[in-house]
Amino acid sequence: MNKVGLIVPTLNAGDTWSNWLQALAQQTRQPDRLLLIDSSSTDQTVALARKQGFEIRIIDKSTFNHGGTRQWGLEVLHDMDVIVFLTQDAVLADRHAIENLLVAFDDPAVATAYGRQLPHPNAGPVAAHARLFNYPQQNQLRSLVDRDRFGIKTVFTSNSFAAYRRDVLLQLGGFPTHTVMNEDTFVVGLILKAGWSIAYRADAKVYHSHDYGFIDEFKRYFDIGVFHANTLWLQQTFGGAVGEGRRFVLSELMYLLKFAPGLILSAIIRTGLKALGYKLGMWHERLPFALKPYLSMHKAYWQMQPDQRVYEDRSSKCKMG
Repeated sequence: MNKVGLIVPTLNAGDTWSNWLQALAQQTRQPDRLLLIDSSSTDQTVALARKQGFEIRIIDKSTFNHGGTRQWGLEVLHDMDVIVFLTQDAVLADRHAIENLLVAFDDPAVATAYGRQLPHPNAGPVAAHARLFNYPQQNQLRSLVDRDRFGIKTVFTSNSFAAYRRDVLLQLGGFPTHTVMNEDTFVVGLILKAGWSIAYRADAKVYHSHDYGFIDEFKRYFDIGVFHANTLWLQQTFGGAVGEGRRFVLSELMYLLKFAPGLILSAIIRTGLKALGYKLGMWHERLPFALKPYLSMHKAYWQMQPDQRVYEDRSSKCKMG
């Protein structure tokens, strides 16, 4: 049986943290090691996690990076075969969530798997639709040969609830250590190009959704645009995001027409802000550097020394076979 480690980055997890820990404690498949990487929380996040058996690593808030911090966690859990990632706001939905996610690795061709994200019970219609659109009720198994069918969605995943074969991930160079976001998408692209598969497990469920405001939506899509501008090989291999974006917008409008017609105008404005943010992110090299942190949701990224090499296609390092 695979030895399984769990990595959770945290920062002031707040009042919902006890419920999160309780959901983990009830899992039918308990990880063999629990690692919390905390960005210097000032609440009870660390104390409660330590009481539940987590190994604790404290980092300075300014040093957190979506890729680099998770990569460090991989190195700490050096004796694990499969690494599960969760975020502090992704609450396991039932007792079998982790067990069902790990079933994916019964297939030796699968190097990574991710679970289904359900909207929180109090999620607004816009946030609820995003989860329903991106996380269907049916399992999927995707490989490089499926790129004509799924396009850029072939590499869709989320480290809010995902798992990886540690050896494969490390042989491919691991997570990019300096990325604005989408470290998960980056490594899935490498995994698929190297001949491995990704599994989506619809029966491995967490509650995870965000009700972003207009400004946060703009900033988030600016960061997505920055990531895509720095990983052109992903678009060249799997296609661009425009077609998938159109499908999402049409689906959202139909959903709101049925369930929340009063939000259609705000959804149109939101879509325009997303498109503008994404376009500016794609063009970020042309923008004054001093402006970029103000357009970005992840300001700390712009304080780090840039190293574009972390975005290179390294898929040839670990070909399956």
